[in-house]
Amino acid sequence: MNNFRSTLALLLILAMGGMGAIGLSSCSSNGTKMENSQSNAAKSDNSEIRLMTLDPGHFHAGLVQKEMYPGVSPIVNVYAPLGFDLREHLKRIEGFNKRATDPTAWQLEIHTDADPLARMLRDRPGNVVIISGRNSGKIDRIKASVEAGLNVLVDKPWLIRADDFPKLEATFAAASSKKLIAYDIMTERYEITTILQKELIHTPEVFGEMLPGSVEDPSIYIESIHHLLKMVAGNPNIRPAWFFDINQQGEGVADVGTHLVDLIQWMVFPEQAIDYRQDIDVKLGRRWPTVMTLDQFSRVTNEPQFPGYLAADVKGGKLDYYCNGSMTYALRGIHAKLDVIWNYEAPAGGGDTHVAIFKGSKARVEIRQGKEQNWKTEVYVVPNQPSDKAAILAALQAKVGALQSKYPGIGVAEKGNALWVTVPEKYRDGHEAHFAEVARRFFTYLRDPNSIPAWESANMLAKYYTTTKGLALGYQTK
Repeated sequence: MNNFRSTLALLLILAMGGMGAIGLSSCSSNGTKMENSQSNAAKSDNSEIRLMTLDPGHFHAGLVQKEMYPGVSPIVNVYAPLGFDLREHLKRIEGFNKRATDPTAWQLEIHTDADPLARMLRDRPGNVVIISGRNSGKIDRIKASVEAGLNVLVDKPWLIRADDFPKLEATFAAASSKKLIAYDIMTERYEITTILQKELIHTPEVFGEMLPGSVEDPSIYIESIHHLLKMVAGNPNIRPAWFFDINQQGEGVADVGTHLVDLIQWMVFPEQAIDYRQDIDVKLGRRWPTVMTLDQFSRVTNEPQFPGYLAADVKGGKLDYYCNGSMTYALRGIHAKLDVIWNYEAPAGGGDTHVAIFKGSKARVEIRQGKEQNWKTEVYVVPNQPSDKAAILAALQAKVGALQSKYPGIGVAEKGNALWVTVPEKYRDGHEAHFAEVARRFFTYLRDPNSIPAWESANMLAKYYTTTKGLALGYQTK
């Protein structure tokens, strides 16, 4: 039996208000369920891990299924209301199933319902919930799933306002008591240049010691630039209109900022639990809009008008989309500054960019990603004193040589006053591939809950405390 039978069948399901089709199971908004042989198979499947996808409002939910995993059932139950988000999710999974190289074999059981969370908790055909989409209320869905005895794999951010932080604490307390895994999708830990940067800042002969810095001159600076109009999996990413509602999607610091704060914690204090009550001091916050014309908004959403819920931010026929933010904070006395920026469209040949600078007593270790780098992330070591360059070069060559067992082919080249760590293309597998890396680690923890490090939960609390506090300060800054 075909996984989807055809794209037409999918569109018919959406158009007909949830009527069933071969290879699918659907439930109308009144809760009446239509079943077939695959639906029954889902209930009797004996695979150790059985996935459920809840209201997939972001392409991250689909990227978790970009490949198959040993010991994971191919049958995935999807619970969502009818509409744009569900249609886009189904198209992505179908694309993975039909691709020419290494196609997947997912079989989707679709349950359409006005209250998908309640329906999922009532049916419970799986033991893992994948949540990706609207960020407002996401922590409520996570908390309800965990309290119902389900493991969760969720994209960032789990919460977008400080008022919801107690719910996060309650969620981890429930997960701990029930021996469940609650895990967020931190893909940037699997980027090769970030891995190498982490190695180098813990190599005293190259980096020295991390400088404490100050609010005016932080010792860590990370800039993340994204674009509202972008391509995903080779296709234009049409964003739902609600993406531009900061009350549903959140803002830059509380959203993308979660990746940046996670990297700082993971890189500077690896495998150490951070206590948000005493280790973090958020100093400054700022927020500002990207201004969009109606034509730009329509191009990225396919919507002919700004929806009513955006009216308060539409001024002079243009939308003030408050997606940008900046934050400065101290982590155990080390000062860091983050800038999260959303431009409308990338420059020709470019895309999203990442800059990360860590300052040590001997050198800076930098990641740059601009036109000079052909829009690829590259790692540089920049000695603080030109007279130290020869000694740092020798130390860097020794370190890179030691890393050859893990990453054969990396090297060192001189580039002006900087030392360039060269990375073979085979390690540049891209952001989308990192979702599978996160999923595999999650499944490892799921099979052996005792294997998950204690610092993971503590540092998730620290991360979301930092980002929501930074956003709150941004609202206080004029």
